[in-house]
Amino acid sequence: MNKNILLCGVGGQGIVLTSKLTASCAMQKGMQVMSAETIGMAQKGGSVFSFLRLGEGVYSPMFGKKQADIIIAFEPAEAVRMLPYLKDGGTVIVNTRPIMPVTAALKASDYNGTEMLDYLKKCTENLMTVDGDIICRKLGSPKVLNMVMLGEAIRSGVLPFTIDDAVEAMKKSVKPQFASLNEKALRHNF
Repeated sequence: MNKNILLCGVGGQGIVLTSKLTASCAMQKGMQVMSAETIGMAQKGGSVFSFLRLGEGVYSPMFGKKQADIIIAFEPAEAVRMLPYLKDGGTVIVNTRPIMPVTAALKASDYNGTEMLDYLKKCTENLMTVDGDIICRKLGSPKVLNMVMLGEAIRSGVLPFTIDDAVEAMKKSVKPQFASLNEKALRHNF
C-alpha cells in the first residue's frame, strides 16, 4: 500500500520531527520511505512542509499536485496553501489554531483562521479538524502539538501503522525526560 503524505505548518511546530517519526514507523513495518523537507524560513515563523512517500517502488521523495493521500496541517492557512496537492478523496487533518504570518502581523492584518477553515470545509471531502490548543492545555504543554496531530492521523486510519508503533519510534528520537509527555500526547483521546 503506497501513501503520499504531506505535513505542513510553520516553524517551531514540530513538523520535521513528525515527518521523521512517520518515516521511522513505516520503516519499522518494512516499507520503503522517501522524504524531503522545506524548512527555509522555519526559524522566523515561516512555512515548513515535508513530503513523505511510503510503499513499494518509491524512487523520489516529491510528488505532484493532486497526489497526496493525506495532508496533516498544523495551521489552517498552510493547509489551504498545500490543498492543490490533495488527491480527489484524500484526507486533510488540520489543527484549528491559526498562527498569524509575519507579513500579516507587519501589516496589522486580522487573521483568525476562520476563513481558511471555511474554505477547507467547502473544498475537502474528508476533513478532520483538531483543536490542538485545548488538547495541549489538557496535557500541560504546547510543545506536544506534533504528537497530538500524529496521534489523530493514526487514529483516523489513513496511516499504515499504530499508536504503539509511533510510541516506539518516538522513544528512540526524543530525550528520555520528554518521552512520557509525548506518549500521552500520542495516546490522547479527549
